[in-house]
Amino acid sequence: MSDHFRLTLAQLNPTVGALTANADKARDAWSQAKAADADMLALPEAFLTGYQCQDLIMRPQFYTDAMAEIDSLAADCADGPAMGIGAPYHDGGDLYNAYYILQGGNIAARVLKQRLPNETVFDEERLFTPADPQGPYALGPIRIGTPICEDAWHPEDVCETLAESGAEFLLVPNGSPYYRDKMDVRINHMVARVVETGLPLIYLNLVGGQDDQVFDGGTFGLNPGGELALQMPVFDEDIRHVDLTRTEDGWRIEKSDLTPIPDAWEQDYRCMVEGLRDYMGKTGFQKVLLGLSGGIDSAIVATIAADALGAENVRCVMLPSEYTSQGSLDDAKAVADNLGCRYDFVPIAEGRAAITNTLAPLFEGTEEGLTEENIQSRLRGLFLMALSNKFGEMLLTTGNKSEVAVGYATIYGDMAGGYNPIKDLYKTRVFETCRWRNANHRPWMAGPAGEVIPPRIIDKPPSAELREDQKDEDSLPPYDVLDAILTGLVDDEKSVADLVTEGFDQAIVKKVEHLIFISEYKRFQSAPGPRLTMRSFWLDRRYPIVNRWRDTSAR
Repeated sequence: MSDHFRLTLAQLNPTVGALTANADKARDAWSQAKAADADMLALPEAFLTGYQCQDLIMRPQFYTDAMAEIDSLAADCADGPAMGIGAPYHDGGDLYNAYYILQGGNIAARVLKQRLPNETVFDEERLFTPADPQGPYALGPIRIGTPICEDAWHPEDVCETLAESGAEFLLVPNGSPYYRDKMDVRINHMVARVVETGLPLIYLNLVGGQDDQVFDGGTFGLNPGGELALQMPVFDEDIRHVDLTRTEDGWRIEKSDLTPIPDAWEQDYRCMVEGLRDYMGKTGFQKVLLGLSGGIDSAIVATIAADALGAENVRCVMLPSEYTSQGSLDDAKAVADNLGCRYDFVPIAEGRAAITNTLAPLFEGTEEGLTEENIQSRLRGLFLMALSNKFGEMLLTTGNKSEVAVGYATIYGDMAGGYNPIKDLYKTRVFETCRWRNANHRPWMAGPAGEVIPPRIIDKPPSAELREDQKDEDSLPPYDVLDAILTGLVDDEKSVADLVTEGFDQAIVKKVEHLIFISEYKRFQSAPGPRLTMRSFWLDRRYPIVNRWRDTSAR
């Protein structure tokens, strides 16, 4: 019996619903595996359908088409290495999240997922039936256990059963989306499985964006004892040929190059770039536009867009009113020039005057205030959407997580748009992200290197400029205070009493809590954006719009 097994790992980017295109990517990877004389090609969880499909996966014609595509793959890839690929399986009664082993023109084995995640962004208990325990499958000289994603995240469970029933190696196909510092979480869980079983393990992950989620790859391999034998890049597609050798102590992964993992600032920024790039490419858009105000949020969104799509595909539009300062005009133009983006100048004064005159009879006798301010924002949204419709450019919205949390944005105004790259980035992290981007440039960035965001934009007091001398802090606590309170209430689910004990003013905490709750209807209608944390607004944090409960713990 051979003491060698070559495994080709395909860390690739599928598109949800693109069954034929995804199958073609699998065929191409299989050809590379065959050329490398591999024994098996492994693709990630749910690769054929893309991930996550949500309720689409329950549509009978969809899973029927997917299963037919598996049969075609098996037939087309008969003369060469085996293929492992994730796809749904329906047995006539139940639907399973499955991993198919194709060999010699047939389905040689079918592994069914046992542990179905049902927290954060996952709803698999809604979609699939949990499978019963299963044993390993044999390919040539080795018996492989395949716990599918969540199956490997729990102690003394699926992996241990596989080891006890004869598995000599664990191949873990995953659809694991990014959140900040998640690589450490994955490594820790998989080290625990290696320690429990005494088996080498490869964690194979998807890459690519799907709506709000970005799959960051980072495929790795561990030998018994927790030694890192393989580390593939984060966010990049990659195909790697890995050798396993039988030793006196069992199978071991032969050590290969370990790709360095960037720090959290770079990974967050890459996530925002890849999220936008894939959202555009997978929905069919090629160009974007955004309102460039001279402020920090639109500056970083313009930079992300240029890095994702190239400056030639980004239109920046300045829409000044009488309250727009000369500094903002200069700063907006500087950002567009630094990036090399198209810059359009569209004053809103004439349109605003017409709207004001039209409403004057109805508003007679009332004081001017927030309503009139919001007219400016909504007029800008109207102009930007008109440009979007006319030229087929998707409008980006530019509200950071702090603003999204407390509703410091105008619905149908500056919230208008198809995608928000900084939706899960608090304002204080926006400042630091701008500084990081000015100081760093990477090959995956399509925009120019250097100080593209003038430091004065980062340093000046934030303002919506909807009235004379307006500053954000007129209505909100300072952003360092606001973001600390939001992190407590939103990300950490702390009580008001907890935050008061930590030293925050009770009245300010209660105000922020109130703003979070009353802004739910705005978030319900807001554009999607890339998930950077475990408490992003949408699938991670689902609250009712109508909600009369308030935290009284600090009374």
